[in-house]
Amino acid sequence: MEEFAAVFATLEDPRTGNAKRHLLLEILMIALCTLVSGGESCADMALFGRAKRTLLERFLSLPHGIPSHDTFSRVFRLLDPEPFRACFTAFMRRFAATCGGVVAVDGKTLRHSFDTASGASPLHLVSAWACEQRLVLGQCAVDGDSNEITAVPERLGMLALKGTIVTADALHCQRVTAERVIDRGGDYVLALKGNQGTLHDDARLFLDDPLTPLASITETDAGHGRIEWRQAGLTGDIAWLRERHAWPGLAAIGKVTARREVIGGKTTIETRYYLLSTVLTPERFNQVVRAHGDIENGLHGVLDVVMGEDRTRNRKDHGPENLALLRRLALNLAKLAPSKGSMRGKLKRAGWDDAFLAQLLARFAQPQMRSPCPCLPFFASTFAGL
Repeated sequence: MEEFAAVFATLEDPRTGNAKRHLLLEILMIALCTLVSGGESCADMALFGRAKRTLLERFLSLPHGIPSHDTFSRVFRLLDPEPFRACFTAFMRRFAATCGGVVAVDGKTLRHSFDTASGASPLHLVSAWACEQRLVLGQCAVDGDSNEITAVPERLGMLALKGTIVTADALHCQRVTAERVIDRGGDYVLALKGNQGTLHDDARLFLDDPLTPLASITETDAGHGRIEWRQAGLTGDIAWLRERHAWPGLAAIGKVTARREVIGGKTTIETRYYLLSTVLTPERFNQVVRAHGDIENGLHGVLDVVMGEDRTRNRKDHGPENLALLRRLALNLAKLAPSKGSMRGKLKRAGWDDAFLAQLLARFAQPQMRSPCPCLPFFASTFAGL
């Protein structure tokens, strides 16, 4: 708990006067425990606190009992999301140092976060996802596609990208994004479409020319009621393209053609083009392109199907963004658990098994403890025998 307090030490309590009866860090801890135990809403947080009060009192002071659902809602509405994101990113740096491989960048809209009365649109979030480790490394909220384009390079500048390959869809195939990835010591594989005009046309014509020698690989997969044939090819012989367009760090271009045959249905063929800052083998190129799709299944799908993100009704002020970030922290803690099993099973187990919940929270513990938190002193001794 000392480490939990150290992670969020820079947060300022937005409440004043008698509204601060419940300690901010204890509110955050109860909320996190609720989400990692399968809860979804502020009402669930109050219910979890009452149901688990005996356990919580072993390491929280709770000077005025369990906060109400209104208190949880008020805190997350008022809490400044910028330092909250900074705390999250700083915590994830402990694990990002070992996160090589592919980092996928993509956006997601919280469908029920709109507020008709105030005319507020649904919240759109952009996440950085470590595909191999299946962890959220960072998050930012944006108003729309244009702001997403400018926000992503800023967030990438906060991440340790050395030894990683950053992937993104065509929306983020921008010079500033490529420059930021290179500056941070990483490489990129960016989807290329018509938003880059003549660059897209030149790359497409060159890659589709049957006389262009490409290093390529073909593979076939079957499952989920369909058969997929994929051919991935690339070339680093593009000195002319670099000279004509001066794209930052460009070292190779490639394409992936996918033909999907649905059993008993139609056949679709799609070809996608990519810019690369490093010359990969065709096998690795294909792996990287496929890894980018994991952000939909491994992150967005889990958030919606398992954690009910699209069902949440938080709409006011900073509430949707702050709770979304806490939800991603809970997801990371469950992902880091060494035990096997589905995400749904882990969340249920955390709600039923106090020892397993303690194991998830122990990710905040570090060998070198920082200054102690006076309100949370008993966590280590409480679970010492578990």
